[in-house]
Amino acid sequence: RCGDSEWLDWLKNKGEKSKDPEERIALKDLYEMIVDVQKKMELSRLAEERKAKEAEEAEAARLAAAEADAAAGRKLTNAEVLKKAGAIDTASTYEGVEQPEKKKVNFYESELTPEIRLSYEDILKKVLPPYQAGESTASIVYNYYDQFDAQFVKVLDERATNGDADSKAILEALAQEQQKRLSTATESLKSVLSMGDPGRMMGAIVKLAREGKVDEPFLLLLEANATQARDAGAYGPAELMDKLRARANEEKDKQASSKEIVLIRKLLREDSSAEREKILEDAFTPREQFLVAGTPENAQKALDGEVPDEQKPMPDVPPPDFINACKAVMLNFGNLETDDDRGDLSTRIKTIASEAEVVTTRIYGKGMTLREQQDRAWKEQTTSIFDLERMEIEAERMGETAPWANPDADDDIIPGFDASGKMKIGG
Repeated sequence: RCGDSEWLDWLKNKGEKSKDPEERIALKDLYEMIVDVQKKMELSRLAEERKAKEAEEAEAARLAAAEADAAAGRKLTNAEVLKKAGAIDTASTYEGVEQPEKKKVNFYESELTPEIRLSYEDILKKVLPPYQAGESTASIVYNYYDQFDAQFVKVLDERATNGDADSKAILEALAQEQQKRLSTATESLKSVLSMGDPGRMMGAIVKLAREGKVDEPFLLLLEANATQARDAGAYGPAELMDKLRARANEEKDKQASSKEIVLIRKLLREDSSAEREKILEDAFTPREQFLVAGTPENAQKALDGEVPDEQKPMPDVPPPDFINACKAVMLNFGNLETDDDRGDLSTRIKTIASEAEVVTTRIYGKGMTLREQQDRAWKEQTTSIFDLERMEIEAERMGETAPWANPDADDDIIPGFDASGKMKIGG
């Protein structure tokens, strides 16, 4: 029902015409959430259909090739059949039989699938005309610069190649903006290197990060300089550039919106599985909290002699929050690929999530199934007769009587029942 077009139109109009600001914002958010879910479902459907079609085509090609081989085999003479069988048997005795190498298709040569195009429809509506008063191509590119990833540039390039003048104008404005940012990054790097001392250079990196000048062009420039120095045999300067880039990445991570995203960025930069597990173990291990928030709940718990929640050992990044962040990254950026052997972002995130599960089990133990959780809840919410007996004995030692052990305690009898526990009917 939520996906019904008439109901969505009503919801949209209701939000636009509402006079209550809070209701208007809430209805708008609800409408956008439903549309976003619909789009993700459509993307998933298209991806599954494409994979099924590719598998069907591959199977058809395999059957055609097998049929062709069979037809060719029927034309062979007995001597040729024996000769071919001998060649196959000889090849099978060697472990290192050379297989035809599959040509690797890099990111820019890979095909744009329909679901990829569909995933960029919203941002296309934002960056392409018509614009509002005061907006221009340059201002739009500046405002949405961080959303111009490599896949989006491919989408724009395809549209421009097909004759879309607006997409071509956006790409030209993007190139100019990139040049401006690269020039700014060059000046920033010069100011860092002019410090001379590595310690002061690190301080300059921190200062630039606080000013918001540690961006992708600056990081790419550091990487390019490190690679150039290493290729020239200048390993000292190359090592310095690597250290500066690592510090710049750390400072840039501090500007991220959440600790989960910071951890994901750090893990994506690490190629070693063992090192990633060390990073995850450090992030997931509970630590004592020395500062407690001054909330009414914590004040009441302190009066009751309980430990406030914030005082209990907590990890820097709770594993469930990290897994949710991984899912969000996969939904939004999982189709991005790289030209190296690490694969697309979705594959790398899945690998990291699997490593996170191993580390979590190592720290917290194996998680309970739903049945185990139900059994535990039932056990913890019930009291055995042995516990009742212990409580009754302790009450007697203190000169008191447990409510259920006093036969004269009529006031404690539940209304409608007599002292024997039988229900009373009538007078």
